[in-house]
Amino acid sequence: MAYQAEITQPGRVQTSYSYGNSNAWSSGMCDCFADMGVCLCGTFVPCILACQVSQDFGESCFLPCLPGTLLALRTGVRERYHIEGSICDDWLVMTCCGPCGLCQLSRELSHQK
Repeated sequence: MAYQAEITQPGRVQTSYSYGNSNAWSSGMCDCFADMGVCLCGTFVPCILACQVSQDFGESCFLPCLPGTLLALRTGVRERYHIEGSICDDWLVMTCCGPCGLCQLSRELSHQK
């Protein structure tokens, strides 16, 4: 009795990350008129707004002084509240329009309280 070995190659595996309850941001990136105080602070003294956002998220107010941490902060907010998006989206927002992204973060944290 001869045995024949059957060899199969694994197929393509596609991985996607999604949450059961994905949400959208509570406000758009350019919704400055939703909170004019935040908009003015983000425009003229973004370092103060960044410190406030960091504290509202439960981190040290000195966190924004380190390079790259605003990107990590945005990604952390998105992950905590199951907001749709990707790290690439976060990078684009914080690199191309940091003050608007920072204002959006502040509004989102206020909305989630």
